Amino acid sequence: MALSRERAWEQLCGWTETDGLRKHARAVEIVMRAAAAKHGGDPEAWGIAGMLHDADYEKWPEEHPRRIVAWLREQGEEAIAHAVSAHYTKWGVPYESALDRALLACDELTGFVVACCLVRPDGVRGLTPAGVVKKLKDKRFAAKVERAEVHAGVEQLGVVLEDHIAMIVAALEPHAAELGIGGKQ
Repeated sequence: MALSRERAWEQLCGWTETDGLRKHARAVEIVMRAAAAKHGGDPEAWGIAGMLHDADYEKWPEEHPRRIVAWLREQGEEAIAHAVSAHYTKWGVPYESALDRALLACDELTGFVVACCLVRPDGVRGLTPAGVVKKLKDKRFAAKVERAEVHAGVEQLGVVLEDHIAMIVAALEPHAAELGIGGKQ
């Protein structure tokens, strides 16, 4: 892999100014590293895919993810570029690898889990898969989260929703302070 995490972070920060989107990128990076460990992937490549999947969204939302995909290809990171392309379901790019499927399975659901943490006094601590599933059924909660993508992602990855949520929560919990999901102290 030619692209370093440091270079990927520089690119993200160059295109993404808001703390919220940077934290989302960091959260998905963390979760993708955990998914790599569980599904036999390369933690560096999977983490970078998670970090950069929305890197162009803030500056060029109408072009997302075209610019970051082109940049990744310029860096020689075709597998990551493909995964980022596939995560944008409107393009209809086929899921060819575990990386492709994992990014789809981790992106929206990580954002949703973070949203759940933000409304709980204890944040991520004690968050259960059952609690997240209950919130998923409430279409008004985190309404912008694409529920269809959440379900398509776990189906593509071949995991049970509750088990996948548990993996996400476990991955995020050690990073609660950094991500702002530690609850009221």
